[in-house]
Amino acid sequence: MIKVGLLGAGRIGNVHAKSIAANADSQLVAVSDVNQAAAEKLAAGYGAQARSSLDIIHDPSIDAVLIATSTDTHAGLIEAAAAAGKAVLCEKPVDLSLERALACQAAVAKTGKPVMIGFNRRFDPNFAAVKRALEAGEIGKGELLSITSFDPAPPPVSYIQVSGGLFRDMAIHDFDMACWIFGGAPVEVSAVGTSIVDPAIGEAGDVDTAVITLRWADGRIAVIKNSRRAVYGYDQRLELLGSTGLLQAGNVLENTVNKVTTAGATSAKPEYFFLERYMRAYEAEWRAFIDAVKAGTGYPVTLQDGVNALAVAEAATLSCKTGQTVRLKDGRPVVG
Repeated sequence: MIKVGLLGAGRIGNVHAKSIAANADSQLVAVSDVNQAAAEKLAAGYGAQARSSLDIIHDPSIDAVLIATSTDTHAGLIEAAAAAGKAVLCEKPVDLSLERALACQAAVAKTGKPVMIGFNRRFDPNFAAVKRALEAGEIGKGELLSITSFDPAPPPVSYIQVSGGLFRDMAIHDFDMACWIFGGAPVEVSAVGTSIVDPAIGEAGDVDTAVITLRWADGRIAVIKNSRRAVYGYDQRLELLGSTGLLQAGNVLENTVNKVTTAGATSAKPEYFFLERYMRAYEAEWRAFIDAVKAGTGYPVTLQDGVNALAVAEAATLSCKTGQTVRLKDGRPVVG
């Protein structure tokens, strides 16, 4: 049984606690949070203890830690947990700064301990099926990838102000998806954005609607569309055109009922929020982590993957601000 410490008892921490408890090979034994009452409440629900993050990290009886704290604490906690010899799964992103993420990567490399980054969408059954079909050669070489990712409603401006911006906070999932599907990072990034949904988001220095184009060295292209507002639900789709065919992954709907009458045909809307849409993915992500820990094998999502996605996010942010295409050279954004 792998004993687990959960760092962070907020919304996503509660999601992860369920996955830990649902897995027969893991046991949640400790929870930490800056809000002590939240840590105590979550811990009590699973027969765990509420403790400080450093107590959990330095407890030799705890085998693994799951980091679900605020983004500005991720890099430091990753470094401390790796140095303590823990198996580590950390929510995305590694940090809001690429330089800090690279420093974290260098520090972790010295410990020899791998770290898994929580890009849970890789574990969505539909997206995973697209990846398997591509690898099996079912549509030849993937050439043009289109990703649609629309939230049902924008978050409060108070969240926007600390999120790092749409490209680091929201689109970073899509950047990782594109890198995963195409097997590596792009060489060029071009982004345009606007605050058409809520002018207050623009006043906070961010955008709420964006289109990003990524180009790989061999000419492959990915186009990513993001919006903070799709009033009909959480719109998550993917389409991949290959040399011999097409792969599509559509939305997960609230139900599978179709109504057909003389007035026309209707079906259910997409699931409304990410928790409903990706709950199976979170469970599969944790299962993959635990399986890798038990087997002593590499993690399916690495710290390098986290750094790659953040580099694309920084390039997109820079492109959106300057109106120029940004190149990625040696993993860093370069204008011109």
